[in-house]
Amino acid sequence: MKDVYIFAIESSCDETSAAVIKNGKEVVSLTIASQISTHENYGGVVPEIASRMHTESITYVIDDAIRKSGMKMEEMDAIAVTYTPGLLGSLLVGIEAAKVLSYVYNKPLIAVNHIAGHIYANNLEDNSIKFPSLGLVVSGGHTEIIYLENDYNFKVLGSTLDDAIGEVYDKVARVLNLKYPGGPNIEKLAKLGKPSYKLPIPMNDDSLNLSFSGLKSSIINLVHNEEQRGNSINKEDLACSFQTIAVDELARKLEIAINNYKVDNVIVAGGVSANGYLREEIKKITDKYNLNLSIPKMLYCTDNAAMIGAAAYPLFKQKKFANYDLNGYSTKSVYSSN
Repeated sequence: MKDVYIFAIESSCDETSAAVIKNGKEVVSLTIASQISTHENYGGVVPEIASRMHTESITYVIDDAIRKSGMKMEEMDAIAVTYTPGLLGSLLVGIEAAKVLSYVYNKPLIAVNHIAGHIYANNLEDNSIKFPSLGLVVSGGHTEIIYLENDYNFKVLGSTLDDAIGEVYDKVARVLNLKYPGGPNIEKLAKLGKPSYKLPIPMNDDSLNLSFSGLKSSIINLVHNEEQRGNSINKEDLACSFQTIAVDELARKLEIAINNYKVDNVIVAGGVSANGYLREEIKKITDKYNLNLSIPKMLYCTDNAAMIGAAAYPLFKQKKFANYDLNGYSTKSVYSSN
């Protein structure tokens, strides 16, 4: 069987990335140009700046990824690109670049959903998604428990009713005057603290839905009230208290799903899957039920083009190609259609 090489581009938020992926699993090359050092000056991603920086970086990452692969663009079997969800201006930079490559080199164009990319990051290198699986998707914009029957056949079993877990990490970090991105900085602080603050348990029921707005609001109010009283906040303990409750609730809901849906496999996907405490707690549950657990390597947890190439491979096999009128969408579900 002929090997399939896909050249992939990712530009949905604040990383400009390109990669060459072999057979949906092997990372031949990967280049990532991060904008974090710029956006941390503003406490979060500024869309206009992000799109401008993508424009400045896109040619470099494309050239670097193809150079590191030791291959030529003519040897690629397809060009894949993230088209949703994300910041519209950022998405369009990658989409237009992919269209040009597709046209110039006469290669099929594959439109990839960013969340599908996070899911299929579990196919990269030593990992492999086994069907059927339960999936926990945790990112800045998504928090869902899903059922994966087979390739691109996903069903949402439960989701957040308000804030996504990654978004809450960022907002709590801002309240504690921590730099962007909030997630890694909260995790670092939490390791130094104890869960000494009493905070509400979000969505404490037996459904598979989640809610984090109440937890977020309670922390904002607690910090505000203590400041008004002239009292200091133990940031380490508060970070630990928040992370413990938030992650434990994710783990508890996943365990309910495991008991309701008899599967042998669990995957974790999304940027928050890089969180060490989350990984430990999910591992405890899968060990308890003797289930296979797949979590991407740290490099593939956050936004990158390798995951886009991995997610494009099943679409290539199904000959699901995009036209040159492909547009970007700030929000579009991977679960209903691609």
